[in-house]
Amino acid sequence: MVRKGSFLMASFLALVLCTAGAVPSQAKVPLKGEDCSKCHEQQPLDIEAGGGKHKTEISCQDCHTGHRPASKNNIPQCSACHDGGDHYKLPNCLGCHKNPHTPKNISFDKKQTTPCLTCHKEQIAQLKEFPSKHTQQACSFCHDVHGKKPACTQCHKPHSETMTASECSTCHKAHQPKNVVYPATVANAQCGACHKKPASLLLATTTRHAKVACVQCHKDKHKMVPACTQCHQPKHPAGIMKKFRNCLTCHNHPHDLNNFALAKPAAPAAAPAAPAAKQ
Repeated sequence: MVRKGSFLMASFLALVLCTAGAVPSQAKVPLKGEDCSKCHEQQPLDIEAGGGKHKTEISCQDCHTGHRPASKNNIPQCSACHDGGDHYKLPNCLGCHKNPHTPKNISFDKKQTTPCLTCHKEQIAQLKEFPSKHTQQACSFCHDVHGKKPACTQCHKPHSETMTASECSTCHKAHQPKNVVYPATVANAQCGACHKKPASLLLATTTRHAKVACVQCHKDKHKMVPACTQCHQPKHPAGIMKKFRNCLTCHNHPHDLNNFALAKPAAPAAAPAAPAAKQ
């Protein structure tokens, strides 16, 4: 019995000595981005193509903490990171940002306005201050993809066949189209696309006005009509100026000066009525 017990004790000690240097079970190693891509092929491709700050500033694990089934819900709400402004209080982020891995690839239907106003406050202020048919449209009627600026000719015909879509914005601003303002570089041909008669008269005149640009007289804003005295000092005696206060009474038309053949003759004075015949 003693020998048998000694043998068992010796075997136990030998087993302890043999296992004393064995490597303990390894701790759990955290997942890395390259681990995720082994199964999730499309998401890393999306992030690489259009991830924005989701690509440059965060990793997969910053959003997806843990992995199922150990983590019951590893898909976070957008508000976990995005907060502090009116835009981030909107419901249903994925209604516009349909893929969180390409967050700036934004599209929506043609009836979106309220979400747009949380960021684009200046544009809605212009639409309200200068009412037009544009004011009645939803933002996404024109901007059906975020950042898209459609050509005006997508809805509107140009004023002339030679006018290009890029020239529309010279005078018309999209969110205040009826507030027509323009720089001093606008060519007469652009004005003449709508104002055909004045342009043709100015083109044919032999006076100094032939060399004057439309915008030199009609400065800055559409329908601005200057007084002749804005450029011309009175050159006639005071008596004539007092009697003929309107320069165009004699000078006919600002775009066709001194063309007296086109000036309307003064109406003849009415003849005195004949005396009634005596009965």
